[in-house]
Order: sequence, then C-alpha cells, then structure tokens
Amino acid sequence: MVKVKFLGHAAFLIEGSRKIVIDPFLTGNPKAAAKPEEVEADLILITHAHGDHIGDAAVIARRTGAKIVAMYDVANYLVESEKGITTIGMNYGPTEIDGVGIIQVPAWHSSSDGIHAIGNASGFIVKLDGKTIYHAGDTFVFKDMELFSELYGPIDVALLPIGGHFTMGPREAAKAVDLLKPRKVVPMHYNTWEPITADPEEFKRLVEGKTEVAILNPGEELVL
Repeated sequence: MVKVKFLGHAAFLIEGSRKIVIDPFLTGNPKAAAKPEEVEADLILITHAHGDHIGDAAVIARRTGAKIVAMYDVANYLVESEKGITTIGMNYGPTEIDGVGIIQVPAWHSSSDGIHAIGNASGFIVKLDGKTIYHAGDTFVFKDMELFSELYGPIDVALLPIGGHFTMGPREAAKAVDLLKPRKVVPMHYNTWEPITADPEEFKRLVEGKTEVAILNPGEELVL
C-alpha cells in the first residue's frame, strides 16, 4: 500500500516501504499541514530552486538523515549553502536510489534563488512498491508529457499544478491529463496566495469522464 499525503502548496509525503517528501515548503506556508519537525523522510525530492519548493528540505534532511535528490546544479547549491546534508545531483533521466525508482523529467518553468538562475526546473516520476506517481513540479503543459506515460506508465496518480500565473491553470492541467492519461489526479499549487487562486472543482469538471480527481485538503491523503 502506498499513501500520498498532501502537505500543502506543492508539498507531498509519499509513504510505503520508503518515505519520500517532495518540495517540503512548510515554514511560511499558510496552507502547511505539518511542521518540519513533524515530517519523517528517507528521501527528499526538490523540483527546482524557488524557495516555495526547496522550503525546509535541509532542516528535515539534517534531522532525519534523508538524502536530498535534485537537479545537479540545485544539489550543489544546497551543499554550498547548507551544512550536515547529503545530496544526490542528477539530470533528466532514470535512476534508482535505495530501492526507489526515480525519473527526473522536464518542466517548463524557471529555477533560481530569486536572483541567480540555478539549474533547470523538473518534475519527478517515482516508482515505489509497484505504484507510479508523477509530481509535475511547477510547469506549463507541453506535448512531451505524452512520453512520460508511454515510457514509464501507467501513471497511478499525477500531481498537477492548477493555480495559473506561474504554472498551468485548470484548462492547461486538463490538457495535461489528456497527454498523461493517469488513473487518478490530484490538483496542487493553488490558493496558497492571491496570484494563484483557482477553483479545483472547475478542473474536476474539465476532466470528468477521463480520470478520477481527488481534491485533497492539506493533511488529507490518497491511498493507492
């Protein structure tokens, strides 16, 4: 059994034989469902260098001993700016870490500390205990999403941003569903702040009959 717990914004905990945290922005997140000291992890995946995605990765890694997996440049940036952490830098492509299949895939977005560009943005496809989870990171829809399902699918659940302004809105995320063909989808990266206000029910209506939509409140989880 694999559980996918929404921690708010774009942060998730995937729990099975390993505990995997993605984009743990908790401190300063008005929608956070947990504090950094409450989160356990074996691996921490970071999609890009923006503060609302790197978040509390180093704090959690120091306490738990979790390895941080990120784009090579982002991993090096973290090692230089933080102490007492272990990072694994990679680039687009597949690997296996501690029995977890991890595929880093492209995302159409920027990646920086707010001033300086740091690596490229990405999404992750995670294969854990026979389940496949796609976390899109921050991205716009793009046609190559078709390849993710073709190469690594079927995708059991896709975690897709719908907030607009910085990422896809509901309409674009619905097109992403057409391309990815996931069994289930969870909307994310919306309603944290004013610029990314969106209605998840609108997204649900747009994909009705194509896939099951699970609208999770922070702290709720989906069992696969």
